[in-house]
Amino acid sequence: MMSVDATCPSLSRASVAATDDTTNMFRTGRRTYGQQFDELYSQRLRELKPAASEAASQRWPQVRLTPTVLNVEGPEPTYIVGTVFIDSGSKPSTLQQVESERWVSNLHGSGYREASDSVVFLEDESGRIRLVGKNVEKAILASGIIMAALGVETVQGDFEVADLCFARMAPQSPLPEMAEDKYVALVSGLAMTPDRPISLALQLLAETLCGTLGSNQTQQLAARIAQVVLVGNTMVLPPAPLGHAEDARANDRTPAAKLAKQADDFLADIAANIPMAVMPGSDDPADMSLPQQPLPRSLLMQCAQYSGFQSLTNPAMLHLDGLQFLGSSGQNVDDLRRYSQEPNKVLAAASLGWRHIAPTAPDTLWCYPFTTHDPFVLHATPHVYFVGNQDKFDSMVASGPDGQHTRVIMVPRFADSHQVVLLNMRTLECTALEIAA
Repeated sequence: MMSVDATCPSLSRASVAATDDTTNMFRTGRRTYGQQFDELYSQRLRELKPAASEAASQRWPQVRLTPTVLNVEGPEPTYIVGTVFIDSGSKPSTLQQVESERWVSNLHGSGYREASDSVVFLEDESGRIRLVGKNVEKAILASGIIMAALGVETVQGDFEVADLCFARMAPQSPLPEMAEDKYVALVSGLAMTPDRPISLALQLLAETLCGTLGSNQTQQLAARIAQVVLVGNTMVLPPAPLGHAEDARANDRTPAAKLAKQADDFLADIAANIPMAVMPGSDDPADMSLPQQPLPRSLLMQCAQYSGFQSLTNPAMLHLDGLQFLGSSGQNVDDLRRYSQEPNKVLAAASLGWRHIAPTAPDTLWCYPFTTHDPFVLHATPHVYFVGNQDKFDSMVASGPDGQHTRVIMVPRFADSHQVVLLNMRTLECTALEIAA
């Protein structure tokens, strides 16, 4: 592996004040799984129903609210508020996976709403009612969303929907003013493997970020990079061989330990030059259920020696010079894609309007069974929402009714694209920089 020179004498590095804001939001401490998931759904409804109800009363001021979904009666227009549940034969069965010969970690199917037997319900503490009509068919919906539905009861006992309303984007702090251009580099899917831990593209990435490669213009741009965020799937660990637990082959984690050491060596070269934050992803040595907890410092011991290094959760909140960043390694948005054919950036933006970034958890997305709160509920709208491990770079601005504006960024897998996304913190414009290998 090439070593990156830890000094860049001709250019001064831009800096930011960074704060990890995940202490009370996504960190769980010691995990226990004796509790059920029903309380998580109840907490979600309790937290978001007031916001959805208020938005609905403003959208349909002349229509009365029916307090529970099972109290809907007759042809009089009304609106109800509850949790969306989509029933489909194409959705995965956890029980079937457990009963199979080998546990498969990816329980996801595809096209849940495209199946002929797909049914959309709205449910609350009283029960559930089936939603029907063209407005339901064309809407971006997924299990777990809290929403209000305007309509009438049909003779079959279903609810014919005329309009839908969501909680809308949460309040947003003012955008801080900045006098100069500073950049955040977003990189995902480095995908280091035991067979090929450090590729040429990765070596060039490190040298580009540290400002030791390229033209004077490239080095000047690199000097304005004040923060690097690795958005999941830094390492792809080999699965443990199948076999008896006492079989030495099934317990040989030497390749994994060697890969972790090589990854630490490589990332430490970057951390010596630039403040760096690392988020776990689906392929990293971390728990599978969201929110994934930070990679242990013992795994990245050399990186941990640098004051600018942070090991974050997934999802994660990060504050940089007053800008609020929300980041995900991609699992939550990828799971939404199984309910809709809209582009991933549109789904990510829609989740801001739902005030919930992982509504399909725990139905089709693994998560921890929280009992006191739902950490995926958004109480504040971020200025930037980035999603890692996507097929390609993409971006848009999501806007709310009260002047909220969020830059939504799809960060491509570096192993496939050789691209790093640079976000200008002053303008919130972003671009993909290709690393030629």
